[in-house]
Amino acid sequence: MSDPAASLAALGPIMQLSYCPRDYDAALRYWIGMGAGPFFELHHVQLENIRFRGEPSDIDFSMALGYLGDIQIELIRQHNDAPSMYTEWLAAGREGVQHMCVLVDDIAEARRRVVAIGGTVLQEGELPGGAGAVIYVDTGGGPGTVMEYLQIGQAGRDGFAMMREAHRNWDGTDPIRGRN
Repeated sequence: MSDPAASLAALGPIMQLSYCPRDYDAALRYWIGMGAGPFFELHHVQLENIRFRGEPSDIDFSMALGYLGDIQIELIRQHNDAPSMYTEWLAAGREGVQHMCVLVDDIAEARRRVVAIGGTVLQEGELPGGAGAVIYVDTGGGPGTVMEYLQIGQAGRDGFAMMREAHRNWDGTDPIRGRN
């Protein structure tokens, strides 16, 4: 067995389940009905230096983030047909969890560990202004999904904490925030 301290699992706990649903609005209603929320919509997320399968891509997507207990639920809607793991997922007719996310302190270390086990970076990008970076990884085989490793600064972590606290104090009103 490999060194547990150097494993991908040692990078941190899964904090998010992410979905790329065919019907975004129906998925939002479903999760709200399950007690998740409130959801915070982020429109036309602007990542920099996005690459999908090693090639540059100009992905235009929005997301909704909400909590169900201590787990974050993410719903993704891509607005264009740029090559991405989202369009690939939907084109393959897949449903369910598209990826799981782990917050990391060092994206370079996460990448090093992925390469060490023979994993493949499917998609990657940088947050604007050097606020962090993300890699989406296929570790190969098995029944699992893609793993996301996300490095964000304190402002991003504070935003997630605010969303989690909003869930804990939520009375069911105003279930979708930031909606256009």
